[in-house]
Amino acid sequence: MSDFHQNGPIATLHNLGTRSLESLEAELTRIARRRPLALIIPSLYSELQGPALGPMLEVIAGIPYLSTVIIGLDQADRDEYLHAREFFSRLPQTVHLLWHDGPRLREVDERLASAGLSPGQPGKGRNVWYCLGFATTCGMAEVVAVHDADILTYDRALPAKLLYPVAADVGFRFCKGYYARTDGERLGGRVSRLFLTPLLRALKRVLGPLDYLEFLDAFRYPLSGEFAVDASDISQLRIPANWGLEIGLLSEVYRNLNAKQVCQVDIAERYDHKHQALSPEDASQGLARMSREIALSIYRKLATEGVTLTPEMFRALKASYLRGALDMIQHYQSDARLNGLGFSFHDEEVAVETFSRAVIEAGEAYLATPFEPAYISNWSRVVSALPDIPEALCEAVARDAAEA
Repeated sequence: MSDFHQNGPIATLHNLGTRSLESLEAELTRIARRRPLALIIPSLYSELQGPALGPMLEVIAGIPYLSTVIIGLDQADRDEYLHAREFFSRLPQTVHLLWHDGPRLREVDERLASAGLSPGQPGKGRNVWYCLGFATTCGMAEVVAVHDADILTYDRALPAKLLYPVAADVGFRFCKGYYARTDGERLGGRVSRLFLTPLLRALKRVLGPLDYLEFLDAFRYPLSGEFAVDASDISQLRIPANWGLEIGLLSEVYRNLNAKQVCQVDIAERYDHKHQALSPEDASQGLARMSREIALSIYRKLATEGVTLTPEMFRALKASYLRGALDMIQHYQSDARLNGLGFSFHDEEVAVETFSRAVIEAGEAYLATPFEPAYISNWSRVVSALPDIPEALCEAVARDAAEA
């Protein structure tokens, strides 16, 4: 995004088009000699048959500064795991494949469950939690980047720009990626555009200014799946197991780091990946479920900040959200028209109506289960309770890899 505007408490690092990728990669290669850099990719087995992951690996194979790639593999039986090993063997970097459905990692998870520390429900949050734990407790790298396995517009600049702010050791310990979410024909990012941003601004109107809300609202794409983190901070981070992963992670970054240690960076001129269905008729699926879990994560974090949440507050919040979100549709319609993108006013309003129900449903869920744990335990607690778990995790991954 070709501007240089700064807003909010975190630094925004722009793409001004003034530095070559070759120069950036050369500096990262020098940095990597003293600070090993790793990439984590959480993936469903089905992604191996998708259109994105194969081309992504061709790009990653040519990246000179990455020493380690960690793949979190979900929903794979034994034959599929063996196929995944072959699939990822094209990478010249050291590859660690975490087979979450395999007997050895299930045994590790059972030990955690016996101590009340298992991440529980399968999903991206659980996958990322195990991969981050593996990266830090097994000493894989000093800086770790995470991105999804379904990026259709992937190129070499994305991981370079994501890693550089933390790897360069200029004071940043966490970096979040942002980009224009479009496939070149229509605007994407409905949950960020039409739900999260207007929800945060409605919360500020209803509750008044809060540092936590200002922090979240400073991110241009708070729900992006791309981030980099100093490995020394991983053990303190708690994350949700559900679709509140991205917002929950930002909440933990807010709790553990100074805002001056946090930045966001423009990592792509255009970004597209697979699209989730809205699912307006079934709140247990698609973006309807995602929006509800995101809102619930925010409500629980607000409670830890000392905010009292009541049924009356949630009713006021829904009304404020709805008005703000409908106003934003007008803005996006003009933006789409200027850029020659298709736009359906009806579809946008259906999305807002679906998300407005999530505002209330998440509030009802919070009031009904105020004591339900919002996050997976952090790795610092896990190691404190079960000191040999890191060794067991590292050994399980290594034994899976050695098995014929």
